[in-house]
Amino acid sequence: MINVFGSCVGTEELEEIKSSLKAQWLGIGPKVNQFEKMMASHVGNDDFVCVNSGSNALLAAIESLQLPKGSEVIIPSVTWISCATSVELAGLKPVFCDVDYDTVNVTTESIYKAKTKRTKAVMVVHYGGFPVLAGYFLNVPVISDCAHAADTFFEGRHIGSFYDVSIFSFDGVKNISSGEMGGVTSPNKKYCDEVRNIRYCGIQKSGFEASTDKSKWWEYELKKPFPKMLPNDITASIGIAQLKKLDILQARRKSIWDRYQESLSDVCWLRLPPEIPEHIKHSYFTYFIKVINGKRDKLARYLLDNGIYTTVRYQPLHLMKYFNSKQKLPVAEKLNEELLNIPLHPSLTDKDVEFIIDKIKAFE
Repeated sequence: MINVFGSCVGTEELEEIKSSLKAQWLGIGPKVNQFEKMMASHVGNDDFVCVNSGSNALLAAIESLQLPKGSEVIIPSVTWISCATSVELAGLKPVFCDVDYDTVNVTTESIYKAKTKRTKAVMVVHYGGFPVLAGYFLNVPVISDCAHAADTFFEGRHIGSFYDVSIFSFDGVKNISSGEMGGVTSPNKKYCDEVRNIRYCGIQKSGFEASTDKSKWWEYELKKPFPKMLPNDITASIGIAQLKKLDILQARRKSIWDRYQESLSDVCWLRLPPEIPEHIKHSYFTYFIKVINGKRDKLARYLLDNGIYTTVRYQPLHLMKYFNSKQKLPVAEKLNEELLNIPLHPSLTDKDVEFIIDKIKAFE
């Protein structure tokens, strides 16, 4: 089976892990600190704080804003479930907005339509790795979900440096894949400090840092109850190796993306992602097509039967029964019938890519 998502790990990752094992560092330690510094430099912010997953990074980022309980946070409907559940776990209410048909990103207009007097924050998601700049006009904090945007730049500046607070995911299929880890960054140091102060069960500081009586260095203070979200040096080791070879991994992703764009452009019943302007550096996390002949599900089954796994990433959240949303979001609902993500990751071979293209073109 050709997987729709995947990573590419090898000897570099093994060597980094080996050094941590030799040093007996299994929990949070020097490799986490090293990876945080590397990511801060990559994004262009002064600080970067790792937690144990991208989903928990969302929760920690929202908590760092210290919004009034019950406030509304606008989020795109077409996104991963954690974007909404993290809002609820923080004691806030997600309000869904529509997305742009071409990029599957929120727009200024779609955010404005979802705004109420209870809106206290906005979340933007850079779908597939294409950057979006929106939400500033509301004069509320903007949370930037960069789970797909590890290497996304706008006019030479990383998209994670534009917003009040940004989160990253390093799970097993992301551009920088460490198995499972996430991170929070911000141009404003106070948000990073808040995340660092709560990620260990809400313990603000411990050991010599916290103790007023240095003869009792085991004393600590609780800032507020919070889940344990500590990363560890094993996953950070993998992340370090991945970040060091990010340019190579990204070059492979881009070559696959470009091949799809070139080879599928003449398929009349498909709509492809928009061409990428010169001022944008794309992360190429996932390649998405829109099947406009009403046969999306049949195409997905046909490809699966031929050993090609595809998916719909993501189903509109406002349609989920759990959220009991009465909203009508026409673009998201149209994408729910047409969108299909096909394989794109650095472990794909040229033979895999050509096979996928041939099978799509052969579909009737």
